[in-house]
Amino acid sequence: MDCIQCGKDSKYKCPVCRQSYCSVACCKLHKETPCSPPTPPQTEFYEEESTNTDEFPSEDTVPPEKLKQLEQSTELRNCLENPHVRKILEILDTSAHPDLLISEYMHEPLFTEFVDACLNVVQDRHNDD
Repeated sequence: MDCIQCGKDSKYKCPVCRQSYCSVACCKLHKETPCSPPTPPQTEFYEEESTNTDEFPSEDTVPPEKLKQLEQSTELRNCLENPHVRKILEILDTSAHPDLLISEYMHEPLFTEFVDACLNVVQDRHNDD
């Protein structure tokens, strides 16, 4: 991506607006003008996705109310505070073969803690016996 200030190749992003910049000098120039976070198009995506999952449920389909509970899980939020966990999730999200990577990441205690936090919310307690 090109720097929003000078147009050179950039490797950094503003933590607020996610625009690219190439250096400390360009970052300082960018900070002189207030910026705002990009508007996430996720709401539309999640509504569409939940409709699709309802149309073709399987034994692995997580009910929408359980997915909503994930948003409210303190344990899950604590896991997501770790930048290493977030980086793993970004890698999995952009990978062409996340299934192969997941088995590798399951050997990392931080990732397994994240997975356990998710499963604690979405699995029925009486099925764990």
